[in-house]
Amino acid sequence: MNLRQVEAFRLVMLTGKMTAAAELMAITQPAVSRLIRDFEIDLKLRLFERRGNQLVPTPEATTLLREVERAYVGLNRIKAFAEEIGRQNAGMLRIAVMPALANGIMPRYLARFLRDRPNIHVSLSGIPSTMVIEAVASGQADLGFADGPLDRPGFLTESRPVAAVVAMPEGHRLAARSRIGPADLEGEHMITLEPGTLFAMRVEVALAGIPRASTIETRLSHTALTLVSEGVGITIIDPSSATDYQGRGVVVRPFTDFVDAGFLAIRRSDATDNQLAERFIAGFWEYHGTLLEQLNVAPGHPDRQASALGHPLP
Repeated sequence: MNLRQVEAFRLVMLTGKMTAAAELMAITQPAVSRLIRDFEIDLKLRLFERRGNQLVPTPEATTLLREVERAYVGLNRIKAFAEEIGRQNAGMLRIAVMPALANGIMPRYLARFLRDRPNIHVSLSGIPSTMVIEAVASGQADLGFADGPLDRPGFLTESRPVAAVVAMPEGHRLAARSRIGPADLEGEHMITLEPGTLFAMRVEVALAGIPRASTIETRLSHTALTLVSEGVGITIIDPSSATDYQGRGVVVRPFTDFVDAGFLAIRRSDATDNQLAERFIAGFWEYHGTLLEQLNVAPGHPDRQASALGHPLP
């Protein structure tokens, strides 16, 4: 028994004629007759009775057709799923993301991405940037989003420069300003991210020499923003996280010194082509850019850039 025989049997049952089945299969009517005859021999069943020019299905044929139809439903599902894979609407995607993205913007984008792709299985992990890099390097993640830079070989990276913003409580004296500079923050209670990341170093360079009333350190950007929303102080933060606190007691303003709050999308350079991952990354950058526009934050260099080495860059 082979699939061609099963196909011939099914079409003869559905059309009632061998000539019609032959047209649908793009073969001759004698070829269909041979397929049916061989099918009956293989199954040791009589499937049709010949009455003149008519084929009359036997009860065994009618019973068999129900099982064949169930099998064809499964085959059609496999075919449809394969077509979805070809359109990058199905498959598996393992994503490792730095906490600043995992706590807000990434799940929101993922929900949009999956809206028209219900057959995709996704694993989304929020872990520190160093662990994101290792997850991609070891093949545990198909792609990752991490704090940069990354000079390690074996990776494909994409990045976008993004200007950090100043987040302050609603009603704060600086909220009336359209932009905030370092000197404006003199004497303020500042909330900063714990040292150890390049972004935290850039913020400290930008605020070098600015006396502050107090400083609170925290590991997560969303924790810093929650403290801002409670009126504890001001923070210089990535705009991706700041979008989650709009309308929640936080006012966001551009910072006059360019402090890069960008990040990297990373993949292994020796990994097989993954068009689903490529489409995910491209869509995410577009979504991220739209959010920046809503915050009125441009991914450029407004005035001067604060270097992590302590030197203003042109």
